[in-house]
Amino acid sequence: MSAARGRFAPSPTGPLHLGSLIAAVASFLDAKARGGDWQVRIEDIDPLRSRQLHITSILNSLESHGLTWDGPIVYQSARITRYKAICNDLQSLGAVFACVCSRKDIRLASCLPCSRCDQPCRQSADVSWRFRVANREIHFTDRIQGFQSASLMPIVEEPVLLRRDGVFAYQLAVVVDDHDTGITDVVRGTDLLSETFAQQALYQVLQWAPPSFAHFPIIVDEQGQKLSKQSKAPPLDDRRVMQNLLFCMKFLGMGALADSSIGDDPGSLLRQAIAAWQPGALQGVRQLMAKPPTS
Repeated sequence: MSAARGRFAPSPTGPLHLGSLIAAVASFLDAKARGGDWQVRIEDIDPLRSRQLHITSILNSLESHGLTWDGPIVYQSARITRYKAICNDLQSLGAVFACVCSRKDIRLASCLPCSRCDQPCRQSADVSWRFRVANREIHFTDRIQGFQSASLMPIVEEPVLLRRDGVFAYQLAVVVDDHDTGITDVVRGTDLLSETFAQQALYQVLQWAPPSFAHFPIIVDEQGQKLSKQSKAPPLDDRRVMQNLLFCMKFLGMGALADSSIGDDPGSLLRQAIAAWQPGALQGVRQLMAKPPTS
């Protein structure tokens, strides 16, 4: 296995858009610049939201843009048995607790503090399982955002790991997947920076060494709204490969490369970008306003 291994992990709930392409390009450049492998993981753990046509579209878009992955694709839907085993381990450790409370209940503080007195919840068969954060102090250094510190508080920040409908949640799956596949460097947007604290706590409980983290700025519009599926971001146009990649390069701090004349070969552009990759150029930046190309 290479010394470094990165990954891109889209959810197949829609096609890629420019924001998700930025994430793919950033993680790809970072892994390759460190002499490592780049893995693609399809986060299709929720059967009600995942679609095969979106998986096909995502993989086609990556290939069209010259983003070739190393090794087999990992599908979360094929790893349910592994998640069950880890969840059972966490139950044995007393690191999770049964809970019937909704997010609204917790937000309105109308429920009992289940993590300290969960007997009322245990009387119901219709429960989710939450991670017991136990007033943990979490510290880590992000390669782009710098030193990060937080005190995780019970109730407010105790994430669901197994939902009432039997679907394993993102927080559990992402930690297990990154550990099992040997991911050394997680490169993703700052919209996921806050999620990293609970993930770090899970690594501690499971006694696993966490990967390093680098959170690059997210793209927002003039109103400060993140470009995302929820904001109805338009799907990536695979007919505009070079324009899309040049937009990503400029957004990621490689304006000189983006302004140069590089022809129409995505592979050549990506090789130049690997050599030019300097995530430090984005140091401390949480979001950037950028208008996607229209011509």
